[in-house]
Amino acid sequence: MLHRTERTLENIPVGALGLIPVAGCEELGSKVNDYLVKWRKESAIEHKDDIAFSGYEKDTYIINTKVPRFGSGEAKGIINESVRGKDLYLMVDVCNYSITYSLSGNLNHMSPDDHFQNLKRIIAAIGGKGRRINVIMPFLYESRQHKRNGRESLDCALALQELVRMGVDNILTFDAHDPRVQNAIPLNGFETVPSSYQFIKGLLRKEKDLKIDSEHMMIISPDEGGTNRAIYLANVLGLDMGMFYKRRDYTKIVNGRNPIVAHEFLGSSVEGKDVIIIDDMISSGDSIIEVATELKRRKANRIFAAATFGLFTNGMEKFDKAYEEGLINGILTTNLIYQTPELLSKPYYINCDMSKYIALLIDTLNHDGSISTLLNPSERIQHVLQKYRNGEEI
Repeated sequence: MLHRTERTLENIPVGALGLIPVAGCEELGSKVNDYLVKWRKESAIEHKDDIAFSGYEKDTYIINTKVPRFGSGEAKGIINESVRGKDLYLMVDVCNYSITYSLSGNLNHMSPDDHFQNLKRIIAAIGGKGRRINVIMPFLYESRQHKRNGRESLDCALALQELVRMGVDNILTFDAHDPRVQNAIPLNGFETVPSSYQFIKGLLRKEKDLKIDSEHMMIISPDEGGTNRAIYLANVLGLDMGMFYKRRDYTKIVNGRNPIVAHEFLGSSVEGKDVIIIDDMISSGDSIIEVATELKRRKANRIFAAATFGLFTNGMEKFDKAYEEGLINGILTTNLIYQTPELLSKPYYINCDMSKYIALLIDTLNHDGSISTLLNPSERIQHVLQKYRNGEEI
């Protein structure tokens, strides 16, 4: 397994590192910056007199930017320091609805459209002066509109092409709803990064009595779209995998989609087994609750739901109820998008921090190093499993 300290970063940096957390992504950006500052202080002594490593060690890599708004609600991007020749990493959280602005005297919450527009404003303010522009967009903007049914817009493909036309070289996202959207920009860097290692690590830290073998545990995909994710995790952990498929009523449309009539299960028996439901996002949470109900009906033991993005668009009440009734034992999501203080306070919630992983990707990319080993977490999962079985601290 490749540890951070064992990487051979032989290439000189593409340019001096610059980190730009766009409004709404400051907390995650600050954590990533702390890791980069710490690591580079440890290794800067090797490159002290090398001119190619000028500006390698700094107290902060965050570049001072602002997106002020006019009274009409319109805005502009401003960069308050030079970015000429820098290798820039822009971080944006399009799901952070907690950010507000004044619109003709009314308080308006920022939508994904507003955040994407702010990202473009900062790219426009860079004005081609940066050496390279990389966008880290954990929740890929419009990724749920990845294919066309009838007369529909293909918003995700359009957004990716727009970023590339503005000069973006690399786009990094996490657990994209459908990775095939990268076909829209085949000649540019696009990586979808998995979060499976952080889920396993978070679960093993919280639950001390799990038996991770095919007799005691099972991985479940709540729908056919997430089967690849579930198959991968089941194979790495050596477990069986099951899946549900959604039977929909295609004669009706409710809230923009065909309503689900029933969840049908495919797979071996879950009786007496601990179950991990793995998905890319929890939106309203209806699917997860229904799947958990079906699993309990089939006599599953403990149920843990893991999703990269916890949107919880309809609040937490149904999850509180499910936890009290013993339907769900734990919910794992990452800090890649905005988390409400209410969510963080829940006894069943397990927070999976991704900041170290992002810092590792940025540090490697800045040296033009290969990130292929970082994108395949199977060795790290095996390593943490071994520690867990040996009773070591994770």
